[in-house]
Amino acid sequence: MLQKRMPFGYALLSMIILSSCGGAPPPPPPPVVNVSVYPVTEGAAAYHDDYSGTVTALQIVEIRPQVSGYITAIYFQDGQHVTKGQKLYSIDKQQYVANYDQAVANLSVANAAEMKAQQDADRYEQLAKNDAIAKQILDHAIADLQAAKMQVQAAKANVSALGNNVRFADISAPLSGTIGISQVKIGDVATPGQTILNTISGEGPIAVDVNVDQRLIPAFIKLQQTNDPKDSTFQLVLTDQSVYPYFGHIAFLDRAVDPQTGTIKARLVFPNPDNMLRDGMNCNVRVRNNGGGLQLLIPYKAVVEQLGEYFVFVADNNIAIEHKVTLGTKINDKIVILNGLQQGDSVITEGVQKLRDSIAIKVSAAGKK
Repeated sequence: MLQKRMPFGYALLSMIILSSCGGAPPPPPPPVVNVSVYPVTEGAAAYHDDYSGTVTALQIVEIRPQVSGYITAIYFQDGQHVTKGQKLYSIDKQQYVANYDQAVANLSVANAAEMKAQQDADRYEQLAKNDAIAKQILDHAIADLQAAKMQVQAAKANVSALGNNVRFADISAPLSGTIGISQVKIGDVATPGQTILNTISGEGPIAVDVNVDQRLIPAFIKLQQTNDPKDSTFQLVLTDQSVYPYFGHIAFLDRAVDPQTGTIKARLVFPNPDNMLRDGMNCNVRVRNNGGGLQLLIPYKAVVEQLGEYFVFVADNNIAIEHKVTLGTKINDKIVILNGLQQGDSVITEGVQKLRDSIAIKVSAAGKK
């Protein structure tokens, strides 16, 4: 007689029922997590706001020719320091010298004509007193004298103008500073109003321009009233992340807010004794902000982010309690807590990744600070 087989599903169900009724041991409780804690305290929430800045020379002059001609000489090296009045370029002046010499000769002729007209007028005036000549002759002589004097004035003006052309053919530095790379070479043609020969950036302090939100205008006006060279409110961080060794101050705020960006340009001025800052450089401006006063500060590593919300775990009688918090400004390795904690709470800083709400913990002695 064949024995009936029990269906596999029925057998499995029977095993499950037997195991539930047979008092199988419950799962063990989660292990106690060793943690370190940090006491929540109030601290000075001084921090820095960072702005992108552009270095701008306070004095910058484009060197342009005032006469046209071929460049015949260049008297400097690109990038060198030049002094006010130092000769920089020469333009071919042969034609200008020739025109000037011609104008000087014409002035001599005009002076001679004026002298003759003066003598004639004096002589005719004497004769007219004795009724020795007709009055008309004297009138003509006086008119000729006036014309001769005007010709002398015109000749002098022409000499002055052509003399300026000769002087303009030699181009000198209008201020002391650093000259850039020459935009022309010897033999190139320089044309007034078109050719830029070079650019000079003035020496001394240099500016850094930053754009700040219009809501910060009152704060920046208050900062503008401080002009102490030792005040460290404004610092520069260069592109190599080095900190510029000199502090700056606000020179002025621009006259108007840009309606498209809602920002206003602030111009800061920094000493530049070593010529380290160059026109057009990019940098970061670090502005110290002391407006936070005393705030609750905790280590930033204690914060856990979940779906855009922020939480910390607080040690309470060897239990980790999850607290939702509102974050403020990050200051170095710490963060300002605006809401969710109170002074005296013990925030867990080590072992956070192993925690969940209401789990048992053990605070290590070394972790109590």
